[in-house]
Amino acid sequence: MTRKRHSPEQVIGKLGEAEGHLSAGMTGGQARQKLEISEQTLHRRRNQ
Repeated sequence: MTRKRHSPEQVIGKLGEAEGHLSAGMTGGQARQKLEISEQTLHRRRNQ
């Protein structure tokens, strides 16, 4: 399986979507599953 790279704009968009899902009451796992990213990826992107 090849790795999928996202552009900086896509990363910012996915982080915004994740925050929106979390503020709407979704759990972290549900938000990550909906965005198709791993826990490590979300954590790494938040800390950049």
